[in-house]
Amino acid sequence: MKVCIVDYGVGNLFSLRSSFAAIGAEASVSAAPEALLSAERIVLPGVGAFGDAAEKLRRGGLDRAVSEAAARGTPLLGVCLGMQLLFERSFEHGEHPGLGLIPGEVRPIAEVIPKELKIPHIGWNALNFTGLTCPLFRYIKEGDCVYFVHSYYAAGCEAHTAATAEYGAPLTAAVQRGNVFGCQFHPEKSGEVGLNILRAFCEA
Repeated sequence: MKVCIVDYGVGNLFSLRSSFAAIGAEASVSAAPEALLSAERIVLPGVGAFGDAAEKLRRGGLDRAVSEAAARGTPLLGVCLGMQLLFERSFEHGEHPGLGLIPGEVRPIAEVIPKELKIPHIGWNALNFTGLTCPLFRYIKEGDCVYFVHSYYAAGCEAHTAATAEYGAPLTAAVQRGNVFGCQFHPEKSGEVGLNILRAFCEA
């Protein structure tokens, strides 16, 4: 299994690679568009601000490579900010265009959660399945906990939401549209549950 983790200067590249190694999958880290186009699986990581990350992707031509690979049918997994980049736009510090691979937009969780709850949403939280059959969940069960760190969430994507997490309101936790998958949480920080999600992605 040839997994390519996109290196555009934003993300937990090496902890992700270590997680794939733990499940016996070979994962490389690359900033070369041609490496993405020849990969069997692509992981788009990300931490930080949406606008900055989107600009870094565009600067290296990686936005086109990711979109082209996804259009060819290559399984693609966005993690945390990487998931948010899959959507049409984000309203983090202004309005910024995303990859547009999944309909919807990224908005502040402050708009929907009670004011007394802390932002960002940090820590372990249970997955609530929506009924959308998602291959990522093949080896886990509803109620399993995963690790989140985020202040923004994907909205307007109900048709493609595979799981939510409750944090004063149901927040989008995982999405799928065909061969394009996204996890708002960090599977590489989510113990055995996270490893099982990555294992399922390698088989998707």
